[in-house]
Amino acid sequence: MSKLNQKLLYGLSSIIIVILMILGVILGQTFKSFYLTSYDQRIEKETNLIASFIESTPNEITVKTMNSISEDLNIEVFIYDDQSHLVAKSNNELKLSNSTLTSFFKNLDKNNEAIKLKHEDDSEKFYGKKVVNKDGDTRYLLIDYSIKSINEVYRSIWILLISLLGFVLMTIIVLVIRYSHQFSKPIDDITQVAIELSKGNYKARTFTESNETTTMLSQSMNILAKNLQEMTTQQEMQQDRLNTLIHNIGSSVVLINSRGHVNLINKTYKEIFKVDSRSIIGELYYDAFKHKEIVEIVEEIFLKEVKVRKQIILPLSIERKHFEVYGAPIIGINHEWKGIVLVFHDISELKKLEQVRKDFFANVSHELKTPITSIKGFTETLLDGAMENEELCKNFLSIILTESDRMQSLIQDLLDLSKIEQQNFKLDRNDVSVKLIIEEVQQMLIQKAEEKDIDFALYLKTPLVVNADALRLKQVFINLIDNAIHYTPNGGKVFITASETNEQIVVRVNDTGVGIGKEEISRIFERFYRVDKARSRNSGGTGLGLAIVKHLVEAHKGKIEVESKLGHGTSFIVTLKKHIIL
Repeated sequence: MSKLNQKLLYGLSSIIIVILMILGVILGQTFKSFYLTSYDQRIEKETNLIASFIESTPNEITVKTMNSISEDLNIEVFIYDDQSHLVAKSNNELKLSNSTLTSFFKNLDKNNEAIKLKHEDDSEKFYGKKVVNKDGDTRYLLIDYSIKSINEVYRSIWILLISLLGFVLMTIIVLVIRYSHQFSKPIDDITQVAIELSKGNYKARTFTESNETTTMLSQSMNILAKNLQEMTTQQEMQQDRLNTLIHNIGSSVVLINSRGHVNLINKTYKEIFKVDSRSIIGELYYDAFKHKEIVEIVEEIFLKEVKVRKQIILPLSIERKHFEVYGAPIIGINHEWKGIVLVFHDISELKKLEQVRKDFFANVSHELKTPITSIKGFTETLLDGAMENEELCKNFLSIILTESDRMQSLIQDLLDLSKIEQQNFKLDRNDVSVKLIIEEVQQMLIQKAEEKDIDFALYLKTPLVVNADALRLKQVFINLIDNAIHYTPNGGKVFITASETNEQIVVRVNDTGVGIGKEEISRIFERFYRVDKARSRNSGGTGLGLAIVKHLVEAHKGKIEVESKLGHGTSFIVTLKKHIIL
């Protein structure tokens, strides 16, 4: 039995018992009063009857007659003379004092009808009447009806009432149990659903019959559970989206609460700053952040309650990174201070590109300035009269021609690089032999290698067929092999090796030249970057060759790598896929 059933049963049973007890007392008193009234009326009639009998009897009534009357009417009969002396009686003795009798007889003298004796003891019941017989003698008839029968009647009445009320109580309890179960079962189900909802189980539902009084409550509970489930699902989706956005956004995000404790850091922040969330979450901002620049930004937002946007440089591990930090206070609906959000945008690449752009313009200006200055200077010299000297004039014109070729080469490389970097740049792909292309390049540069007594050798055993643009691939190897010859001293060696698999080929352009330092390897593919600047410029290089090579290799979906050691030579490794899936 459920607690609700128990409470209903105990409550209703208590109320019913109290009501039945009150009802029993009222009915008992009512029955008792009714019975006593009826009994008194009967005794009064019997008293009058006995008195009439005595008046009509010529002789004194015998004891036998008295006993017979007593047994038939279930009363005790006493007859007194006018001197209050007992004349006749039935079996039992009268339990009244003389003074009481005298007082009672005086009352009888005043009344001709039977009257009831008002005695202090309610257990003693008496009726009396004054009787005058035919001889004119006065007698007092006294009837005692205070016998056990009255008490037995009382007892029977109470037994009947108690039995009846007990039966009614049991019947009501059975009905209460039955109907309280029908009523409380849906309440228990609804309560259980409410408990499940409080635990977060929004899939809980209650099912009731259509004719039950709790149908509306059950339906309302089910609607509530459904709405909570939908709200929770939407909230979880929003929370998942927000968490996904925060943790996968490209910028670092930090949330600080109103007390200055770090509440959240996203994945990007942990990766960039190389920190563990367990060492930061819950810490005060000035303990969590190691860089004073960040602490100063947080303090400025706390003090001024305004948005802050700053660019800062932070040392991270072995490098320095540029960040644009955006900080803003979080204000609630009721202007309640919630905390601070910090967003770190890593602009290191932008700064690097900006610097590359600046370097590019500076280098282009520098590269163009030298030949233009030379051309202008020699032209002015010729105009000033040097052209009259034929030998000097030829010398100056040859220098002007060389500088013009240099400018043309630079401009052509710039145009090529610009064209390659355009989005609509396309390759004219065909199945070509890398071996044949390298052999053609060897024929073009063999004389240059021989002039420096360089051993220029190819170690290519297979055709090395790939799907590529032959002209652009030839441009790649011209640049790489030409650089190898340029940077290899007299008597050195330049050799090409290759290997292939089912999916790709790998070509290595090796030399025994001056080599490249580790700190410079990462920059050699930058525009206008030269390892040996003086020598490169004197040899006619523009500084754009390797930048063009890198872009062309990547346009072929390949990659280029460098292995080098100062004084021991350099190897450029070009990896190309045999078949490209467009």
